[in-house]
Amino acid sequence: MNSPNNMKIIFLGDIVGSPGREAVKKLLPGLRKEYGIDFAIANAENASGGSGITLQVAEELFASGVDVLTSGDHIWKKKEILELINKEGRILRPVNFPPGSPGNGYAVFKTKKGLNLGVINVNGRVFMEALDCPFRTSREAQEELSKETKVIIVDIHAEATSEKVALGWFFDGKVSAVLGTHTHIQTADERILPNGTAYITDVGMSGPYDSVIGRRVEDVLQRFLTSIPVRFEVASENIQLHGVVLDIDEDTGKARSIVRIQKKL
Repeated sequence: MNSPNNMKIIFLGDIVGSPGREAVKKLLPGLRKEYGIDFAIANAENASGGSGITLQVAEELFASGVDVLTSGDHIWKKKEILELINKEGRILRPVNFPPGSPGNGYAVFKTKKGLNLGVINVNGRVFMEALDCPFRTSREAQEELSKETKVIIVDIHAEATSEKVALGWFFDGKVSAVLGTHTHIQTADERILPNGTAYITDVGMSGPYDSVIGRRVEDVLQRFLTSIPVRFEVASENIQLHGVVLDIDEDTGKARSIVRIQKKL
């Protein structure tokens, strides 16, 4: 049971294709009950065919119990997202895309108890497409969200471990959690930083784990061995759901705990 002033948040790693969506559909409701979850966030930039988000996929994930969808560098892969993201406020794109990009990179949402919670989505720049500064843009978002809530979750969608760790320290004591996505491999470095911010370098992937980060092994090996372009199909075996559960003090916004989860379908 949750104490009167704690908030339980579940954050699911990158959902990959239909196997990842199936894992969310079948496992998230039980996890919400098991941990007494107040709010569920999931990175869904790979949820539609392994790359991008469509209206149908977004509706399926919301119906499965996800409250907010974050994204990353593949957010624009499906053309319909350009219109959808302006209509559906529960889908976020990275805040450091250029001004005038469709959608929003941060927002305040309501938990099931009616409490405010802020979510920021930001892309890294190291080994990725050059966007605006992730530190400056996410700090500006944090300062705006802090006017309405002390509970703020940051999804740092980035390749480099160093960039993710640096952002964690940058925000220590200013947000409730800095959670890494994009690399699809769950790391074992979850911790509460000295000033109360929960941190993990990567929450992992929701999808087929007998794969190379969600894609069929034979396709990826062919590309590595021959350097010839190959279509990477979504794999289908050993479907798992990975993520973290956060316990946040809703009065201070500080994290009490961060617990890694790994569930097989």
